[in-house]
Amino acid sequence: QVRLVESGGGSVRAGGSLRLSCAAPGYIYSSYCKGWFRQTPGKERELVARIFVCSGNTYYADSVKGRFTISQDKDKNKLYLQMKSLKPEDTAMYYCAARRSSNPACSVPAHFESWGQGTQVTVSS
Repeated sequence: QVRLVESGGGSVRAGGSLRLSCAAPGYIYSSYCKGWFRQTPGKERELVARIFVCSGNTYYADSVKGRFTISQDKDKNKLYLQMKSLKPEDTAMYYCAARRSSNPACSVPAHFESWGQGTQVTVSS
């Protein structure tokens, strides 16, 4: 198992922006897909955005479409989540995840094998 490391979380007011980063130091393998999940107390971990590494095709949850952008730097093996127009409802612990083997869906936590420790995002009114 490879431990991913998230950074960039913090506290902002509604309407503000944050950029999350995910790194895997020393990880030499390519990933089939990568994603960002978020979780709040008492709720299931939910997929926010996903990218297929080879094609660059992306998916976004309806709640973040038009506001969040997932991107990658293949040479640096890094993943990003640019978040703008943040809302209090976006408050959560955010996790990055990756999967090496082929899985067309890459849509639920069980589909991913490598995870970060999480970074907290708090949005106030």
